[in-house]
Amino acid sequence: MNIEMPLAHSEPPKDCKKCPRLFALREKCQVDYSDWYNAPVPAWGDKDAWLAIIGLAPGKQGANRTGRPFTGDYAGDLLFSTLSKSGLSTGCYDRHANDGLVLNGAIILNCVKCLPPENKPTLEETINCREYLTLQLEELHNLQIFIALGKIAHDSFIRHIGGTLSHYKFAHMAIHRLPDSKILIDSYHCSRYNTQTGRLTETMFKDVFDKALQLRSA
Repeated sequence: MNIEMPLAHSEPPKDCKKCPRLFALREKCQVDYSDWYNAPVPAWGDKDAWLAIIGLAPGKQGANRTGRPFTGDYAGDLLFSTLSKSGLSTGCYDRHANDGLVLNGAIILNCVKCLPPENKPTLEETINCREYLTLQLEELHNLQIFIALGKIAHDSFIRHIGGTLSHYKFAHMAIHRLPDSKILIDSYHCSRYNTQTGRLTETMFKDVFDKALQLRSA
């Protein structure tokens, strides 16, 4: 697979063994689905981005299969549709890594880079992967605003900046002013479960990105 890696030198090795449970699942997927990506999924998007979208982890049928964050599953359908409506992408999203889609002003990173069982990484696994999140966020010098998709991503980001979770409580559409004057916006994760249960609607999700655009221009 030809996978774009804008932050290639700060990605984990493809055979990363830091998390035994995730490594074991990856090995199983390599046997069961030999034509899938089945490796730590790299960050993807605009290296000069002002907006960083921080997700949870690759989905089995999504990024673990295609090698690009949020690409190939329902969460990606909603995310990339919203990015397009917000003017943050060009081209057409087509559920594969070589569809020609380009992000403009935005980049996507996951707080855990490997597929976790049942989409639920452990705290230890999140901690193990945080060094890559930190390396990559520090490499992106133009970032002004961050969107955390879900509480796990929120918590990992707050720990990355050395913050105290009780001072930055997660809530959908919560806006946190960070010590360096940058801004974190929280959103429920754009998963199929959250949208099917009505916890997150397309309008609610679009509002998060509208707020980011508004705060950037303020």
